[in-house]
Amino acid sequence: MTDGSGLEDTYGATLDRIKAQGGHRSRLGTTALMWICHSKRRLGAEELCHALAVEIESMDYNSDDAPLIQTVLSCCQGLIVMDKEGSTVRLIHYTLREYLVNHRSLFQSPHSKIAETCLTYLNSQQIMALTDSRDQSDQHLPFLEYSALYWGAHIKNQLTDTGKELALKLFSRYECHISIRPLLENMPYRDPLHSIVGFRKFTGLHFASIFGLVEIAKALIMMDCVDINGVDETGATSLLWAAMNGHEAVVELLLGREGINPDSPDNYGRTSILWAARNAHEAVMKLLLGREGINPDRPDNICGQTPISRAAENGHEAVVKLLLGREDVNPDKPDNICGQTPISWAAENGHEAVVKLLLGREGLNPDSPENRGRTPISRAAENGHEAVVKLLLGREDVNPDKPDSICGQTPISWAAENGHEAMVMLLLERKDVNPDRPDSNGRTPVSWAAKNGHGAVVQLFHESKDVNSDSPDL
Repeated sequence: MTDGSGLEDTYGATLDRIKAQGGHRSRLGTTALMWICHSKRRLGAEELCHALAVEIESMDYNSDDAPLIQTVLSCCQGLIVMDKEGSTVRLIHYTLREYLVNHRSLFQSPHSKIAETCLTYLNSQQIMALTDSRDQSDQHLPFLEYSALYWGAHIKNQLTDTGKELALKLFSRYECHISIRPLLENMPYRDPLHSIVGFRKFTGLHFASIFGLVEIAKALIMMDCVDINGVDETGATSLLWAAMNGHEAVVELLLGREGINPDSPDNYGRTSILWAARNAHEAVMKLLLGREGINPDRPDNICGQTPISRAAENGHEAVVKLLLGREDVNPDKPDNICGQTPISWAAENGHEAVVKLLLGREGLNPDSPENRGRTPISRAAENGHEAVVKLLLGREDVNPDKPDSICGQTPISWAAENGHEAMVMLLLERKDVNPDRPDSNGRTPVSWAAKNGHGAVVQLFHESKDVNSDSPDL
């Protein structure tokens, strides 16, 4: 079925039959195949049918024009099928997608047509009339979510003059548009602490910045109809959205505008550079770091983490390296919740390369205790990050036997509790580690291992001359 000539015989003949249907049935079958082949996610049956009812650039949309899914299946001559639950549609085989993608002449500019369909739908009188509605639960709008979430991604693939005009038309009446709610509620980086309560401040420039639509952003700025520093209900500027999503061209465009505030924080104190650091957008980081008025060490208001802390937490080596090159960045700054430093975050999550970078910074304390006495080596040992512990053990200023102030557990105690056999072996070899040291409750490392059923770890302690095998907790 994957042979080239076989695919041509199998699918080519069927596509010829679809075209031979003529008129409405031929257009319906071909357009349905285009949607299913090029959609950004699998489409629901109702979504597809409602999309097929849209006539590009028409101001009217009538859901009654949506074809029945049985009609669509018939027009596609067996090339699309329903899933077992009957809720979504798909191509009959993955090789059909390969065939359709490789035969580009079958669909002319599919992404631009999909974007234009979505935009036509959102611009229609019927949808625009719903923009002031606060309760969408009673409205049957199967195509709203897809059109709201994905037209930007499609238009970025293929931008046409028609698509640009439709986008600018939408943004001219965008205040409180009904499509903004599903968009913001499905943003991947939306903070779960934040509840979407309104949309009046969300603009077309915010949207263009989220999706990296630089040409549309330029047009909006040239029309002089947007506030370059305007914030939405989350407190986010367009620059912040662009930085968050790594859209270098939009960030460069916005930074080039007179009067731009490059360091404006959102409602939680997170700036553009913090978002870029958190999400590993190195090119955006370089643009922001080259701009005056940027504080590269500004903590957020949630837990007091700085850009380097966020980057270290997530293992973004290149970003950490950039920030370490700045004299105005403190690589040893603790956060406000537990007092974790960047090296503590990196150690906890096993980011060996980041730990190595931070250890190379002169003056950094690799054994800095948190508010409750946990050290980087304690965090790494707890999670079984052997390579990180080896790096820390190579430092004379790291105490591998330091108990925390919560319950007095040492690194080997944490490793034993969690059954990290290799980690326990590594620490047992150290003369400066007491493998029989009880915590504040009198429980020893071997006792923790026995309690949690880590037999192999218990055996390691039994083989050690420095462990009391007759501990009453065993």
